Amino acid sequence: MEWRGTGILLSVRRHGETSAIIDVFTEEKGRHAGVVRGGTSRKIAPILQPGAQLDVAWRARLEDHIGTFAVEPVRSRAALVMGNRLALAGLNAVTGLLGFCLPEREAYGPLYRRTEALLDLLGQDAVWPLAYLQWELALLEEMGFGLDLSACAATGATDGLAYVSPKTGRAVSEAGAGIWADRLLPLPAVLRREGDAPDREIAQGLETTGYFLAHHLAPDLGSRPLPEARARFVDAFSRTL
Repeated sequence: MEWRGTGILLSVRRHGETSAIIDVFTEEKGRHAGVVRGGTSRKIAPILQPGAQLDVAWRARLEDHIGTFAVEPVRSRAALVMGNRLALAGLNAVTGLLGFCLPEREAYGPLYRRTEALLDLLGQDAVWPLAYLQWELALLEEMGFGLDLSACAATGATDGLAYVSPKTGRAVSEAGAGIWADRLLPLPAVLRREGDAPDREIAQGLETTGYFLAHHLAPDLGSRPLPEARARFVDAFSRTL
């Protein structure tokens, strides 16, 4: 059994004395693990940095075996995050969430392409937080927890939308919220791809997507909490406001 493709390195962990087990996200094979022989060597270890774009060739005797990877570098993103706390935190949030959310060996082609484009924007702090927020919306959609922000869940109105129901993920208008407004999540215009997307709206949007990641998606995957890397990114972004 074997295949070859290009993928984004999500994580690396030591395996034995000289090898490493890597997790890569590929367009056609999804999240896939395998052993890299000599993965801790001076030649290969510098290649195996989370976020790196790799050419990988996987081989195993049987399809359900963990198998081995032969890896070649395609593009390193280390230079994009070097000395940039926000970029490094963002990179770790993306790779951490993908490793947490994605089932093994299931293809998510659109999400892969969006992730690759997002990571290529690292270091561009003026545009990256907005791109990241849109990526989290896409991640929720792909995982089956997409938000419906097209109309008010209570009145059907498409104007005056100001909140998101924490239970259903549907938009709620000012009029529809009534006395329950303080129990709803914020719906800044940026979540509906409207307006100028100021940083404070992006922070509000991250509050809302974070709620659904933590209280809907994570429980569906078991009892594990969200990766701390996501909270560290939000904290790093909040410090820039």
